[in-house]
Amino acid sequence: MTAPHAALPPDFGALVEGVLAGNRRALARLITRVENRVPGADAAIAALYPHTGRAAIVGITGAPGTGKSTVVNALTRVFRARGQTVGIVAVDPTSPFSGGAVLGDRIRMSDHAGDAGVFIRSMATRGSLGGLSATTNDVTRILDAAGFDVVLIETVGAGQSEVDIARTAYTTIVVDAPGMGDDVQAIKAGILEIADILVVNKADRPGVENTVRALRAMLDLGHRMRAVPHHGQRLVQDDGRPPPAYDFWSIPILKTVAAENQGLDAVADAIVSHGEHLRESGQRQERERQRVEAELIDRLREALLARLLAAHSPGVLADVVDRMAARELDPGSAVAELLHG
Repeated sequence: MTAPHAALPPDFGALVEGVLAGNRRALARLITRVENRVPGADAAIAALYPHTGRAAIVGITGAPGTGKSTVVNALTRVFRARGQTVGIVAVDPTSPFSGGAVLGDRIRMSDHAGDAGVFIRSMATRGSLGGLSATTNDVTRILDAAGFDVVLIETVGAGQSEVDIARTAYTTIVVDAPGMGDDVQAIKAGILEIADILVVNKADRPGVENTVRALRAMLDLGHRMRAVPHHGQRLVQDDGRPPPAYDFWSIPILKTVAAENQGLDAVADAIVSHGEHLRESGQRQERERQRVEAELIDRLREALLARLLAAHSPGVLADVVDRMAARELDPGSAVAELLHG
């Protein structure tokens, strides 16, 4: 245990040891340092990496107002009743004033305050697209290494760009609710395709059966294909090669009233069943490979951009921008000039 941590700064070594021992204070402090990208944080993540890969990572997304946070709260209660520990990553919009998360998980999920088997972390998107924070993967990895049985990731709820959650989670839950306007429009194109489980929350409201029928009709329109990784994206193969196998997982549509803790046992059962389906069909390994490939592409993109920008003085970049604005240089030529000099 000592050797992999030998290169770590002493304070990070202690935090890593604390996380692996289940120390909540160490867990909170390390997550903060990783979010702030403090020097040494990458080494800490590297030390924890061999201890990951055991948690059930579940993404929960959907349009604003569908009750995602309430679903997460009630679902956590179900898992705790079953003796499982739960880590929660709640990704919130970034405050334009503080740069931190606008909404507080401690307000929305105060039911679990004092429960040693639940750890909740709210994260700001900090301008990242896709409904996830840029460091969501690392925070999820820390919770996994800390030994939580289930890690729930709740996205911002910003719409179609939230498909990124499917690149992070093994199981993706899309939450809808009646009364959200057009039953089909409520779940935008691109979101429905990533759903492994559909939850119609607030099912005590009028119109719930119309919402269920609309979702069922949309599912019946197409055959679900197993996606393949392509430069960090999950795509259905369409390049002339033999198509990938069908995914025979039957997406359940489950009705809940999360505010009344109704229907969440069925959601928990569906998560367990989907995990078994992934393992038995070999898709668990496929999704893990897709996850790490997507993260590798993202990190390469970020590192190469930082290296490129560091190689040019601010004056050079300003000159390129000035010439583009004056229509003396087109965008493509500007990129070529910066890349090749």
